[in-house]
Amino acid sequence: MFRTAAIATAIALTTIISAGAQQPAAPPPPTAYGPSISFTMAKKVMAAAEAEAVKNNWNMVITILDTAGRPVMMARMDNSLLASIGVSEGKARTAVGFRRPSKAIDDAIAGGGGALRFLSISGEGVFIQGGLPVVIDGKVVGAIGVSGGASPQDEQVAQAGLDGLK
Repeated sequence: MFRTAAIATAIALTTIISAGAQQPAAPPPPTAYGPSISFTMAKKVMAAAEAEAVKNNWNMVITILDTAGRPVMMARMDNSLLASIGVSEGKARTAVGFRRPSKAIDDAIAGGGGALRFLSISGEGVFIQGGLPVVIDGKVVGAIGVSGGASPQDEQVAQAGLDGLK
């Protein structure tokens, strides 16, 4: 009887302690959408991204989408993989659709748990690093997605594109 009481007490204490533990802070709400990226802005983003890829001798596909996830501009560099066309668009679609870098979704999935539900989303994007939202005046106006290198290289080129707007 003493053993049963001790086990029940241990279970009750564990429940009370875990209920009182702080839950991790929720991430901040995503940035709101603004008007879609203009063709002139997209050209600046594309030029800067292309320059970064050329500087590093990387054969990339670069896609820029508007807020609706529709293409504004796409460039396929010589000798880039044909598969990178769809991948770059998917990364950009992820960034604009979730209003955050595609790496954020990649990291969430890698963490497991409830984030694995992202894998059940059909057609929204490609959940790997290399897609970044284009943010102007605090509003998402589009996204850039890059494919053709390792994921960190793809994101480096995408970030260079965003830096072209500064």
